[in-house]
Amino acid sequence: MAYNVILVDDEQWNRDLIRTLGQWEAHGLHVTGEAEDGEEALKLVADVLPDIVITDMRMPGMDGVQLMEQIHSRYPGIRIVVISGYDDFNYLKQAIRYQAVDYLLKPVDPKELNAILGKCAKDLAAAAAKATDLPLDLSLALASYKQLLSRHFNELNPSGIRQTMEQIRAELTRRDMTQDWQQERIVSQLMLALKESMNANSLPVEAIEQLGKGVAAGETTLGFMEEQYLTALEQLIATRKFKNKLNVEEIKTYIERHFAENVTLDQLAKAFFVSKEYLSKVFKQEYGRNLTDYILHLRMEKAKDWLLDEQLSIKAVAEMAGYEDVTYFYRVFKKHYGVAPGEMRKHNQV
Repeated sequence: MAYNVILVDDEQWNRDLIRTLGQWEAHGLHVTGEAEDGEEALKLVADVLPDIVITDMRMPGMDGVQLMEQIHSRYPGIRIVVISGYDDFNYLKQAIRYQAVDYLLKPVDPKELNAILGKCAKDLAAAAAKATDLPLDLSLALASYKQLLSRHFNELNPSGIRQTMEQIRAELTRRDMTQDWQQERIVSQLMLALKESMNANSLPVEAIEQLGKGVAAGETTLGFMEEQYLTALEQLIATRKFKNKLNVEEIKTYIERHFAENVTLDQLAKAFFVSKEYLSKVFKQEYGRNLTDYILHLRMEKAKDWLLDEQLSIKAVAEMAGYEDVTYFYRVFKKHYGVAPGEMRKHNQV
């Protein structure tokens, strides 16, 4: 898929803020996990082998300095970005010592953060291009295309997959990338991305192994890859479509990860192959709220927590909670809690 990133900070709101400010998809990046301290982060690094770790410095237990030391020693290829609330020369010195990509101070400037993310993505693409003998700009383009394919796969969108494959064909034709070895390198990367998407959606290992045989047998065309993506997508659709019982906990988990996005009853019903009426009924029976109320409650609870931090503007809190229109956020918040966001913040400071 894309290059994987993990966020490390003992404060949940800090991790939420970085998630919100980062233009992940635009840079071909994907936040694949979070940790509250260095020890937890090190276990996560061993599990997912991320390409980038964004870490705070002051944390209970194993702090950022110790974490950087361990990563630098065990996983020298991982890029480290330090974000700290302290303008401390010793911290900066340690970041330089362990070859961190950059050192940002809180509150984080979105432009600075995204400039660093873009630099990391380019460095990773350069390393990938060197390993595969592909041009750097093509490796960067492929990272974006793989991200698109992953998104279409997760959304059960075959037409999106076909369209993205067509864009890749046009890109390669424009660049005159027609030699067999070039096609093999590209198809190999797309195959790895497909396997990651299949693993993430719990598709059977046998199917993944079967897909690999085509490349070994010399099937290196994009037509072959498109066919494999669509075949795997059919398997995913069949798996969800013919489940004996709806897994409401799975839907709740999805909402908790995507509450700041435009999650609707229609969208969820389509993705999990149930009627809107049935989904709404079962969810309310299980959690005591209908879906719309649950999403609103989650957004408001998160916004209330984030307001406790004076470093966050109310506009930033609104955006993190999924509201682009700040005026509308004020109105919804006041209706939910009976006080405006600014009043609640003042009340909590007393």
